[in-house]
Amino acid sequence: MGKRILGLVICFVLFSLPASAAPGVWDSLFKVKRVESPSPKASPPQGKDLAVAQALSRAFASVVKRAAPAVVFIEVEKTVVRKEPAPFPFGPLPFDFFGDDFLRHFFPQLPRKFKQRGAGSGFIVTPDGYIYTNNHVVAGADRVIVKLADGRTFKGKVVGKDPQSDVAVLKIDGKNLPTVPLGDSDKIQVGEWVIAIGNPFGLSHTVTVGVVSAKGRSGLGITDYEDFIQTDAAINPGNSGGPLLNIRGEVIGMNTAIFTRSGGYMGIGFAIPINIVKLVAEQLVKQGKVIRGWLGVVVQDLTPALAEEFGLKGTEGALVAQVMENSPADRAGLKRGDVIVEYEGKKVRNSSELRTYVGLTHPGTRVTMKVFRNGHPVLLKVTIGEYPKEEEISSATPEIHKFLDKLGFQVRELTPDLAEELGYEVKRGVIISAVAPGSPAAMADLRPGILIEEVNRRPVKDLSQFYQALRSSLKSRRVLLLVRDRRFRRFVVLSLR
Repeated sequence: MGKRILGLVICFVLFSLPASAAPGVWDSLFKVKRVESPSPKASPPQGKDLAVAQALSRAFASVVKRAAPAVVFIEVEKTVVRKEPAPFPFGPLPFDFFGDDFLRHFFPQLPRKFKQRGAGSGFIVTPDGYIYTNNHVVAGADRVIVKLADGRTFKGKVVGKDPQSDVAVLKIDGKNLPTVPLGDSDKIQVGEWVIAIGNPFGLSHTVTVGVVSAKGRSGLGITDYEDFIQTDAAINPGNSGGPLLNIRGEVIGMNTAIFTRSGGYMGIGFAIPINIVKLVAEQLVKQGKVIRGWLGVVVQDLTPALAEEFGLKGTEGALVAQVMENSPADRAGLKRGDVIVEYEGKKVRNSSELRTYVGLTHPGTRVTMKVFRNGHPVLLKVTIGEYPKEEEISSATPEIHKFLDKLGFQVRELTPDLAEELGYEVKRGVIISAVAPGSPAAMADLRPGILIEEVNRRPVKDLSQFYQALRSSLKSRRVLLLVRDRRFRRFVVLSLR
């Protein structure tokens, strides 16, 4: 009985204690050791880590502060002419029984002019107002307006432009203008920090940061001469022509193109190395055009099967498929079947890279090439010639012209302006310019304005590739074409058998 009364008293005392009673009371009564978990607190960066981060941040800000005043916003205005059928005199036709050819024959197309505006970027390289930008920014422009970061506006004059490299030079009348220094793009390394400044979507002087993702990108079909720097710094429409800077604030590239499936940034952008830009721009300023080197060969990329056939261990190099008669390559002893693997000490990885090296070599320069012939290395000395005019190249293939005459059609190279007029998104290619009535081409429903994408299953992007791909048809007297209009692709076989 006494024990029961004592237990009731202890319970009464315990439960009479407030919930906020000191933890020590409970611990002493039940001899329980309490372990307090430390409250999670994020420790702020300090010491060397903080100093490095702050230094990098200040470096980016310093580069932008120095370079941004020399980056310009370019606005262009151009006149675009498109042909549209004349209105039917008695109102619109209720049904199209006759098709476009009928309407074009009886109701001629009327040219319609309208103004088109565009925008891009550029950067000032001399205090008196020379500006580097992309050719596609100012191509066909009737009016060019250049806006500086400080709000000043100038009328821009196109000094020269080169569609093959997509480089153009502008001039504005000014004195003591802000400039940006040009670096050496040959010295950049993959993984280096880079900064892009431009005017994407008209948002003036936008800054983005990334790294050099790759070097020497070629074979993309963006320009004729390709040796692009790839970067993940955000580049969007309107950045074209703007500078890509290294951490020292030097221009190492000109932002030119993006890879995208959405029309906007997807992490892959391309810039023309500034060393190429300088070579082209200097010629444009001095003589208004670019004089390119010429070797006089038709080359192709190596496949594993071709490499094995020609006794090579890898697929790097440019395989010579044709040597033009009396060309620099012919005079130097280059032969069909040779594989060019080095050009003036530089590795040649593919045919596009060789084309760029040769094109940027000044005519008259003597260079050394390393080739593999029958599996053995051979060194050749070649004096680079001047790239001939298109008509001089085409006149060297009279048998092809006779073959085309018999097939009944003529071709011309697709230009950006012509592509825009015809409604094609591509900017390069071969277009049918004329079709003879009653010819095999006419019977196959080929018409002027149709784009030829492949000849005998080989892609063609210019007249040189078109003529080369057509050579195999001279004996067979039969050609397979892949053609397209603005809507559909189709295969066409033309035969003289």
